Amino acid sequence: MNYDVAVAGAGLVGATLACALAKAGLRVAVIEASEPLPPMGEDWELRVSAITPASEFILRGIDVWDALPCDRMGVFREMHVWDATGGGRVHFDAAEIGAEALGHIVENGAVQRALEHRMASLDTLKVFRPDTVEDLLIERDRATLRLGGARLHARLVVAADGSRSRLRELAGIACDGGDYGQEAVVATVLTERGHAETAWQRFMPDGPLAFLPLPGRFCSIVWSTLPEHAQALLAQSDEDFADALGQAFEWRLGRLETVGGRAAFPLRHLHARDYVGERIALVGDAAHTVHPLAGQGANLGLQDAAALAEVVHDTCSRGRDPGRRSNLRRYERWRKGRNRLMQEGLSGFQWLFSSRLEPVRAARNLGLSTVDRLPPLKRLFMRYASGFGGDLPRMARSPRWP
Repeated sequence: MNYDVAVAGAGLVGATLACALAKAGLRVAVIEASEPLPPMGEDWELRVSAITPASEFILRGIDVWDALPCDRMGVFREMHVWDATGGGRVHFDAAEIGAEALGHIVENGAVQRALEHRMASLDTLKVFRPDTVEDLLIERDRATLRLGGARLHARLVVAADGSRSRLRELAGIACDGGDYGQEAVVATVLTERGHAETAWQRFMPDGPLAFLPLPGRFCSIVWSTLPEHAQALLAQSDEDFADALGQAFEWRLGRLETVGGRAAFPLRHLHARDYVGERIALVGDAAHTVHPLAGQGANLGLQDAAALAEVVHDTCSRGRDPGRRSNLRRYERWRKGRNRLMQEGLSGFQWLFSSRLEPVRAARNLGLSTVDRLPPLKRLFMRYASGFGGDLPRMARSPRWP
């Protein structure tokens, strides 16, 4: 079976890329190890993403955004950030940059289901699932993927299969990475007072605690902390966990009631040394992972997908081979430096706010207060946080695609 592009991985990034390419008329194969998600239940799902306005444009461009359940999406128009060890704080408001909102909090599963529905509607897209890539052969004019149940040929293969990418490994692309020494505890809570469509984040020595607004008085929480503390939080009763959470959050939204379960996952950083090779490209977590403190992981991956879709579409429109490394280098130049800068910046923030050294503590509190008093600097931060900073793919600037 012959395709223009074969994408390994049908998560948020891989499915977005596949939909963008198929909508542009390319023949696309998607290989995914898992079965489709079951219908959404009544309970809140633990994993959420903060979708920026730029990422909203990308999802609109592939006709997915309007399929998301509005009654399960939270919006945040403001952000409050403060340091637990001093008086430093900063407040961001979307109105200061003339925006309606800074972003939306959306359950990952909701986005995934909408993407799966969209993939099924595209005539030039075929999904192979459950199936995995067992072998990769790079030839002069094509790549061959051997699956458990089929053999595919494509001019370009894309690794979108996560931080432990099998396709990246088969291509021999090395990575640099390490452990942050933290785990992120995730849960959903019902707050006594309304969240005022605001994202709240308190930086503590062991890691940041974020309250992300969902509809009504619900919030999704992400508490990054030391592994032993994370496991202790998971072992607590609902009442004890809610009490510990409220104390850590300084009761900003009143008493808390936990809803549903809790989970924790380790935090690691990873960056591929190459984003492209002959007939292969990497996107999303297969290329990079970052600390979740700024909620940028999914957004960086979606911009990877939009940038690669644009490069492949433009290359094919000129009658050129989309799998040649010389044609893929534009994508690597476009995304690698930006993603590396974001990763290092977030790692720097994580170190800055976890340091117990008095000079560092004083400097970070002064920095927060200084940003809060300088509107031009605040607006710059908000533009980047909204996804509109730097050289953006067409899909991130306008919902029209291709």
